Amino acid sequence: MRNLISFLIKHSVWILTVFYVIVSAVLLFRFNAYQQSVFFSSANQVSGWVYSLSGNITGYFGLRQINRDLQERNGFLEMEVARLKRVLESDDYKTLAEYASKDTALSRYNFQVAQVINNSVMRPANYITINKGSDDGIRTEMGVIDRNGVVGKVDIVGKNFSRVISLLNPKWRLSCKVKYSDYFGSLVWDGQDARYAVLEELPRHVDFAIGDTIITSGFSSVFPEGIFVGTIKEYSKQKNDNFYALKIELSTDFYRLNDVLVIDCPGQEERKEIEERN
Repeated sequence: MRNLISFLIKHSVWILTVFYVIVSAVLLFRFNAYQQSVFFSSANQVSGWVYSLSGNITGYFGLRQINRDLQERNGFLEMEVARLKRVLESDDYKTLAEYASKDTALSRYNFQVAQVINNSVMRPANYITINKGSDDGIRTEMGVIDRNGVVGKVDIVGKNFSRVISLLNPKWRLSCKVKYSDYFGSLVWDGQDARYAVLEELPRHVDFAIGDTIITSGFSSVFPEGIFVGTIKEYSKQKNDNFYALKIELSTDFYRLNDVLVIDCPGQEERKEIEERN
């Protein structure tokens, strides 16, 4: 108590000054119309700025959810387009009504939106960690894509997190083909530039050109046919003259991975079990 009284006496001049200023301001703005209008105008301007700032911050943090929703919708549309193209190119295609009566990609595949929380690009063998696990329905061997193309496949699954073997990993090969062609090869990263991979074992009689599109072949249980992988940058002969090695510019920017889609292919486990039988 003594310290409080000593403090008030010591700073009494400043306390009285602040008190008189507050009283003067109240009297000034309360009983003078002009000053009152200026005060409320300024107060409204300040409060508007605060609300605007608050709205911008809230909107910024809401963009992540919006982006995930768009990613999911984009994934559905990409699968639907791939399905439609296969039907249009098939010999037994007759009418759009016939297509509409068939199962569509929207009903055949399920997607899980996940966030990349760890990603390596410069290592000899690269992996990605996502924030979804077995509690979210994630299993090993599930394909992972982003809005641009193939990212990798699920390698190890925990309860809340999973590890994805990246396309930038020489331990994993992806079955791919040139778009509008039935011939396929094996895509593998050569451990050099994260922007490129090599499509090997493509027969020399296959017609292609620089800039042609490379897509998944559908010959694996991980990815359906038609997922965008990249474009042909250049090519050369392999040691065996019967095959080409194509340098592919990958469509996925592995330096900027954020949200991804995990693909649940129906019948994947049954197919894998049958294919692995002796």
